[in-house]
Amino acid sequence: MPRLPVKKIRKQMKLLLLLLLLTGAAWLTYVHLSLARPARAPRQRPGAGRDGEKLPSVTDSHGAQALPATQRVDDSSESREEEQAFEGRDPNMLFPGGAGRPPPLNLTRQTPPWREEFKGQVNLHVFEDWCGGAVGQLRRNLHFPLFPHTRTTVKKLAVSPKWKNYGLRIFGFIHPAKDGDIQFSVASDDNSELWLSVDESPAAAQLIAFVGKTGSEWTAPGEFTKFSSQVSKPRRLMASRKYYFELLHKQDDRGSDHVEVGWRAFLPGLKFEIVGSAHISLYTDESALKMDHVAHIPQSLASHVGGHFPQQEPSVDMLRPDPRDIFFLTPRMEPSSLENVLEPCAYAPTYILKDFPIARYQGLQFVYLSFVYPNDYTRLTHMESDNKCFYRESPLYLERFGFYKYMKMDREEGEDDEEEMQRRAFLFLNPDDFLDDEDDRELLDSLEPTGASVAQLGRQTPTLVAPTKPKMLTVATPTPPTSSSLDGQAPRHSRALSWASRPLPLFLGRAPPPHTAPSKVYVTRVRPVRPGLRASRRALPDPPWPPFPRVFPRPRPLPRVQLRAPPRPPQPHRRRTAEPRPSARTQAPRGGRGAPVHARELAAPAADANSSAETKPVTSFLRVAQVSRPQLPGEGEEEGEDDGPPGEEATPDASEEEEEAAARPAGRWREDAIDWQRTFSVGTVDFELLRSDWNDLRCNVSGNLQLPEAEAVDVAAQYMERLNARHGGRFALLRIVNVEKRRDSARGSRFLLELELQERGGGRLRLSEYVFLRLPGARAGDADADSPEPPAAAASRRPDAELCRPLRLAWRQDVMVHFIVPVKNQARWVAQFLADMVALHARTGDSHFSVILVDFESEDMDVERALRGARLPRYQYLRRTGNFERSAGLQAGVDAVEDPSSIVFLCDLHIHFPLNILDSIRKHCVEGKLAFAPVVMRLGCGSSPGNPHGYWEVNGFGLFGIYKSDFDRVGGMNTEEFRDQWGGEDWELLDRVLQAGLEVERLRLRNFYHHYHSKRGMWGTRSRKSSRVERS
Repeated sequence: MPRLPVKKIRKQMKLLLLLLLLTGAAWLTYVHLSLARPARAPRQRPGAGRDGEKLPSVTDSHGAQALPATQRVDDSSESREEEQAFEGRDPNMLFPGGAGRPPPLNLTRQTPPWREEFKGQVNLHVFEDWCGGAVGQLRRNLHFPLFPHTRTTVKKLAVSPKWKNYGLRIFGFIHPAKDGDIQFSVASDDNSELWLSVDESPAAAQLIAFVGKTGSEWTAPGEFTKFSSQVSKPRRLMASRKYYFELLHKQDDRGSDHVEVGWRAFLPGLKFEIVGSAHISLYTDESALKMDHVAHIPQSLASHVGGHFPQQEPSVDMLRPDPRDIFFLTPRMEPSSLENVLEPCAYAPTYILKDFPIARYQGLQFVYLSFVYPNDYTRLTHMESDNKCFYRESPLYLERFGFYKYMKMDREEGEDDEEEMQRRAFLFLNPDDFLDDEDDRELLDSLEPTGASVAQLGRQTPTLVAPTKPKMLTVATPTPPTSSSLDGQAPRHSRALSWASRPLPLFLGRAPPPHTAPSKVYVTRVRPVRPGLRASRRALPDPPWPPFPRVFPRPRPLPRVQLRAPPRPPQPHRRRTAEPRPSARTQAPRGGRGAPVHARELAAPAADANSSAETKPVTSFLRVAQVSRPQLPGEGEEEGEDDGPPGEEATPDASEEEEEAAARPAGRWREDAIDWQRTFSVGTVDFELLRSDWNDLRCNVSGNLQLPEAEAVDVAAQYMERLNARHGGRFALLRIVNVEKRRDSARGSRFLLELELQERGGGRLRLSEYVFLRLPGARAGDADADSPEPPAAAASRRPDAELCRPLRLAWRQDVMVHFIVPVKNQARWVAQFLADMVALHARTGDSHFSVILVDFESEDMDVERALRGARLPRYQYLRRTGNFERSAGLQAGVDAVEDPSSIVFLCDLHIHFPLNILDSIRKHCVEGKLAFAPVVMRLGCGSSPGNPHGYWEVNGFGLFGIYKSDFDRVGGMNTEEFRDQWGGEDWELLDRVLQAGLEVERLRLRNFYHHYHSKRGMWGTRSRKSSRVERS
């Protein structure tokens, strides 16, 4: 047996140690690579299958292959930019809910067969009725680039349809006339992009020229050199080859729409020429294809939207995650374990209109809103810059005065009260100090600066009458005018207010008592006195009473403000701008009898009859106002100028101001001082408490009514106490996910409690049940609907209020929901709707729903084949002939449902659904009791679910969920009156549902949108079709 060579090993010990270290390093490197590879498994290489195997390329009937969108033009490596853009992101997260987009777009590498007859024109796709002027807006279109509104061709690269709010995608091949360096340029109004490939493959397209990125850039027709980005670098092209190009253009609603592409040889002095028909050809012939055939459409980096939506913070609070959105995934407690928790009670609210006769469409007035806790942020706060209807104040008042009445300015120690009032003088205007329309016109016709002093004006100051009604501010009848002895001036009308016994707070705090000191009178415009004007003043009727009670609830004395008007050059024949007038509801400041107004004596040069056009009235809240040419400080002032009522001597402050004005050099004027250190006090304002459960059809930005937290917690605590008493404390409350309250002031309030519970020794459970908080003494047969309504949360505070389980008011979690949608010639929207339904089924795992499409002979797609190809749990296809009739289509879909104890949801085609839509429909539909009419947010032009701008559809009831048995009991759709048109059939159905004794639950759903869509050519009625144009 050979011995181990110990001596040799000792001699070569260093080499052996080095070999061992190298082996260990190699092994560690292998382990590191093996561990890193699974981390990258979700980001497989383009073209790889589920297990990493390479998939064959997708080829359409014309031989066009489609490769994954993440593969670059160069196959050698992957781009780090794409890794950063898509690392750790779900492509569906670009759009809320994951639905609403077709599968990821693929870059097309292999082109379809090309024929010689394709020469002379290129493909043109039109995306209509989409706002914005930037190409990025076009990429945000829901149907870009696969489902355009129109497919057609164009014979040269210069297009001007003379339309608005559209986007164009022009693509095909360019055939150079000869070899050489070619320079391209693009011109458009508004933005555009020109992409050119290095060969005939769309996947190799590169951006070579563009006009703007923001939508505000534009050029005139043929203006090829306005921007440096318009002109491309020289490109080496060969006449024997063809090159794929793509031209994107976006036009808004302004300007002269056009887009054109010019080219020239790269030689000095040559001008750009439009690329004509001799050098272009089609990418493919689309004339025989239907609108749902999209495999032939090329997909390049220009049309790929994956990298154009960087992940950002949600711009709207409603887009932020909320436990409500996925609470349906939590296992629900068995209803059998909740039967004996509360005592059963009859449920018959007083607002039910069973067999009550109402006029047509009057049911809108009997739909009440529910209160929600916690805040679901359905209030469209980002839209209130345009629509402030959420606030109680008039929009006109907010436009003029803002929210200053809720603020109380802090006064520094020793600050003069007169200075304080000067800063706030604009809040206390007197309507009598503004010119009437007749006076304004007469003043424009006759105003001439003269050297004579303006006559003094006098009026009677309104008086404050004794209070009459508590907690209410009323308006008294204007008192007859009294005469004044000042210069024979015509008397002025005065008004009086009837004050509440408790003064209304101006700044949400304790209001000080009204001032009784006499206040001076100030004017905002000059009132030149002449005999004609005095006579007209007597003949004028009383001005309309201001419909703004409670705006200025107490009088405030106004300080004297010296006129400081900066000089302005005369502008003859300029249109006179109307001065701001106080709102018709604005109340004037009230106080004692004020002193008459005196005007300054002006030394103005003589002027002709047109000098009044050069005169600009100065809008200022002044004791004295003057109108003449602009006057510098110290010019035209006289020593004998009056600063107050007759007999009042000049104060030292006035003398000091005159000395300061005289000491200033000529050509300078004094600027108004700004106190940047001014602070204020404000009380907490909760405008939600001012809302009622009345269905306000005028405000479309306000969200669901907010339930006070104390009331929601109180009801949940009572229920948890009864639940643990029944089950021996087995459940613990984790959080209150959702509470909805429908108030009945006579009998009690209905609550939908949704609580997340932790079972002892088990997992988390979902409790979602209806409970009723019955008022003491209320019975099911009570008809005392006129009892006074308790304040918010009053029912839960009453110790004798009884929490019970309403009979026959339990919802079913596994009930079948049928989406019924009538369609006609809406290929791109049918494909989008089916994609949304497939995504809903995949992400929720809910198979208890069905899609019923009623097709009115659609010609742009095979709807039945699309339904069969969609991976839906259940579907039905119904075919009808004739014109599109929404009522008849919905009725046919309901008739196809066999189970009367299933829910039918009358739906629209252009809807984006949240993930919890099925759960929301089931919770708010109870057979024989409840129907559901969710409020959808109608998106505006150019808006998408990821950036929602729009308004709640408060008037529409077209989206309606109801049990089929109840639908049949009320008579179904009115197919006789609403035959050839739609609009009003939902209100007519609502009337009959309410008269049948059903409640209609009306809630705004989060992430529930109605897409903006083109209305041209809808349903294929009364539209002229061209032989070479297909419309969907």
